[in-house]
Amino acid sequence: MAINFPKVEEEVLQRWKEIDAFQRQLQLSEHRPRFTFYDGPPFATGLPHYGHLLASTIKDVIPRYWSMKGSYVVRRFGWDTHGLPIEHEIDKKLGTSGKDAVLKFGIERYNAECRAIVMRFAGEWRQTIDRLGRWVDFDNDYKTMDLDFMESVWWVFKQLYDKDQVYRSYQVMPYSTALCTPLSNFEAQQNYKDAQDPAIVVAFPLVETDEQGKDGDTSLLIWTTTPWTLPSNLAIVAHPDFEYIKILDEAANQKYILLESRLSMLYKDPKKANFQVLSKIRGKDMLGWKYKPLFNYFVDQFPDCFRVINADFVTSDDGVGLVHMAPAFGPEDFTAAMESGMISSDRLPPNPLDEKACFTEEVPDYAGQHVKIADKAIVKYLRGTGRLIVDSHVTRSVGFCWRSDTPLIRKAVSAWFVKVSDTIPAMLSNIEESNWVPSFVKEKRFANWISNAKDWNVSRNRYWGTPIPIWTSDDYKETICVGSIAELRELSGFEGEISDLHRDRIDKITIPSRTGKGVLRRIDEVFDCWFESGSMPYASQHYPFKNTELFQQSSFPADFIAEGLDQTRGWFYTLVVLGTKLFGISPFRNCVVNGIILAESGKKMSKRLKNYPDPWKVMDLYGADALRLYLINSPVVRAEPLRFKEAGLREVVSKVLLPLWHSYKFFEEQVVLLRKTRGVDFVFDPAVSLSQSRNVMDRWIMANCQSLLKFVNQEMAAYRLYTVVPRLLDLIDDLTNWYIRFNRSRLKGAGGSDSDDTLCALNTLFEVLFILVRGLAPFIPFLTDRIYSLLAPYLPADFKGQFEDTRSVHFLAFPEVRKELFDQEIERSVGRMRRVIELTRIARERRAIGLKVPLETLVLIADAPYLEDLRSLETYICEELNIRRLLMTSDESKYNIRLSVVADWSRLGKKLKKDSDKVRKALPNLTNQQIKQLVHEKAITVEGISLDYEDLAVVRGPSKDNDQSGKWETNSDNEVLILLDTDLRPELKHEGVARDLISRVQRLRKKAGLVPTDAVRMEYRVLQNPNDIDIGGIMKAQQAMIEKALPSGLQEQKEKPAEDHPKVQDNVILEEEQVIQEATLLLRLLSL
Repeated sequence: MAINFPKVEEEVLQRWKEIDAFQRQLQLSEHRPRFTFYDGPPFATGLPHYGHLLASTIKDVIPRYWSMKGSYVVRRFGWDTHGLPIEHEIDKKLGTSGKDAVLKFGIERYNAECRAIVMRFAGEWRQTIDRLGRWVDFDNDYKTMDLDFMESVWWVFKQLYDKDQVYRSYQVMPYSTALCTPLSNFEAQQNYKDAQDPAIVVAFPLVETDEQGKDGDTSLLIWTTTPWTLPSNLAIVAHPDFEYIKILDEAANQKYILLESRLSMLYKDPKKANFQVLSKIRGKDMLGWKYKPLFNYFVDQFPDCFRVINADFVTSDDGVGLVHMAPAFGPEDFTAAMESGMISSDRLPPNPLDEKACFTEEVPDYAGQHVKIADKAIVKYLRGTGRLIVDSHVTRSVGFCWRSDTPLIRKAVSAWFVKVSDTIPAMLSNIEESNWVPSFVKEKRFANWISNAKDWNVSRNRYWGTPIPIWTSDDYKETICVGSIAELRELSGFEGEISDLHRDRIDKITIPSRTGKGVLRRIDEVFDCWFESGSMPYASQHYPFKNTELFQQSSFPADFIAEGLDQTRGWFYTLVVLGTKLFGISPFRNCVVNGIILAESGKKMSKRLKNYPDPWKVMDLYGADALRLYLINSPVVRAEPLRFKEAGLREVVSKVLLPLWHSYKFFEEQVVLLRKTRGVDFVFDPAVSLSQSRNVMDRWIMANCQSLLKFVNQEMAAYRLYTVVPRLLDLIDDLTNWYIRFNRSRLKGAGGSDSDDTLCALNTLFEVLFILVRGLAPFIPFLTDRIYSLLAPYLPADFKGQFEDTRSVHFLAFPEVRKELFDQEIERSVGRMRRVIELTRIARERRAIGLKVPLETLVLIADAPYLEDLRSLETYICEELNIRRLLMTSDESKYNIRLSVVADWSRLGKKLKKDSDKVRKALPNLTNQQIKQLVHEKAITVEGISLDYEDLAVVRGPSKDNDQSGKWETNSDNEVLILLDTDLRPELKHEGVARDLISRVQRLRKKAGLVPTDAVRMEYRVLQNPNDIDIGGIMKAQQAMIEKALPSGLQEQKEKPAEDHPKVQDNVILEEEQVIQEATLLLRLLSL
């Protein structure tokens, strides 16, 4: 019966629940050294997607491995429950926007709405993560809205405040107009999209110039994509070193100043445009020139402005080389205006926008209009004044709010910052000490991000979050930072209950001023939710209020974290900032970074487009093991993108899970056969392999297992999952396609195998399966646990005694490397045998001769040590390749072997260029000796031109003069040449027919669901035989081989029985017509 993997997984899940497997595993390991894992908290306001399942798989594989390696691995799930993602949902639900609307609704009611949805999909998350097979503690989880967590966040901030790492500043910041709050610089980098914006060129007439023009005769040109910033213009910036030109536009009869290289912004084809260059001016010579403002809203407040200043940030890559400056809406503008004295802390720049980015009454013509709406009205006004020179649009990459998915603007706001720039060297040094997989993420992406990091805006003008614990006087001259609930009570004298630290609970608490300023009130802002997630190592344990000793001894830094590539500018970054600030170290030692999962088309997965299969349906159809293995054996664990394809899941099932299961079923069948035929009950004997089996394949597979385990331990210690999984899967292939395939007779006890040899083979097969289920347990936890439960009864009682609990493979230790079983010579010998078999299979395929057709001779030509490695494996080679005679020699002259060289001309041609023809003509004339020298020295000189070995391929084969019949098919690699005699003799053809017939009968038995111990009658009857093949004679001649493969025999049925004969009707198990070499036979299985 075919196995249903999803159904098996459901049964295993139920079993885990019955024995409380995860908690039991923690109990079994709690006395062991601690392995610390930090789980980055997701939001529960949406359902888990493939990105979450990928991260969860990695977060399960590595803790499972280290748990089996002897560590105590606590795995607590965490939830991000504050911040913009939650508030945006409530804003949409309530239809509110802006501070006034929230205050009118009431912060207490607003926060209650937020609290009600934060865990909306927690049940679905738990169900999905459980179904994936991830073991993580949901019952002892942490939430960023918990009192203990929030208090520790206060402590973290106070540490920074006391170290003079916190300041308040009026700065230009990325600003979400939908959420009415500034964002941090790294948040603003998370969601860039192409968007269409206005792209206009505007004229600013000069008020006074030198002798080059009269009042109003010449205009400075600027280009902008944000017309809404023009009412706040204070200056025009020129690069001091650029040379500008003054032109006369003949069509408009106007004089303009701009960069000559940017004339294309004014004219479609400057070469055909009608203009004259009147003069050239250096940017530094324009310093101080005055111009007429576009608008008069701020002329009285800033009478000394509206002039040209110099700055180096002006580029010649876009625009016209002159930049309009509105200091409140651009960080470079703000800095330049401060340096030129146009603005100061006492005279802030024009900033006529409310929190929703709508114009205030300071700009009465556009009051109440959102900036993006006002763009059109402003352009229309400019057109009417004649100041609009070019009116177009441009599509460009624009930053969008990562939560509301609306375009961001830049806006000057008062905010609270954590200093980062002064910590950059320490952060770079700290990450250098940590291990990142893949390493390029640390060395390039993350290091570059840190190197250019700006101070971190940690404040948000919002409501549902951890309040920033700063109490201040109205003039901000007296401030106090509070680091705990106890400190707040002490400073405020508040005697009521403090069981919640949200705004609606603590904003009413005041602190008496120490300087006679009345009372201090808490500032309005709450923390950026990234500050909370970056505080997770401390806050999740309520440090330093609890768990101080545990934290200091074994909980910090973490041994391992894992998240997606996008977190280099998110969680990874905030962890490193705070870890460095607080303790001077990176808060994690190892970091695994995964890439993004895309739809099969290569596009982003989209619920709206429905371009990806539902994860639950995928697990119901293929199983969670298949999904896990598909994800972690893909480029996505190397931080590369993965196009999700269901075909990949089907391949995992067919090439990994089914072969592993069939390997176990084969073992089970042979154990039953052993009991039935010899009365022996198999019990695993761990000591058998120590005595070194006489069989080379037993020794090879055990040596191979040790090499694999050594490699797995080495690579898992380096967290390189992408190298580990392929090697584990190779062992499944080695077991099924090499060990079992080559030892079927021994395992079945057939072909004269004695009982001891059969037991030895079964013991080896069991041990490899036992190693595999433990080695693969962290990766495919369901199937390995099911197979283990079936293997466990064969474990002797004294062997089980070494484990405290044997009810699950996940309670056992990871298999240990047994050094005494290493055998490099055996591994090398079998590796060479496999290579010979692969080369010969290819040779057969070239002549379209299947493996069931015997061939007379295979010749191997190689050096003596290579051939010596194959001596003990001759029988395997002959049986696998169906060869009568195997000849091995090092004498190439005996077969008149000719060496030749071919070149990779697509590569070599580019290197040689004009010398290619000369080399092409010379290569066929190289002698055997010259080519041998090439192989030995890895280089050769041809016609005076030096060639590398990598550019050439050496081909060996018999001389055409020596193979007149064309019977030899050759194949080779750098070590061995094979010559295959492909002459099909009649007796070999007959044996091929018998082998084909045996194979068809065995497939029919399998199709009927029979096992080797099922005794049935097997018959064949010839229906059609157009070529008069002597089927009967072949069966008689090959009787010994047939009886060896089919102990019950294969009987010929010469007469067709009556179909209504009751005996025939009752006894037929399965029958099928088969065509063998154009003869049609009816194969039939009947019960005895």
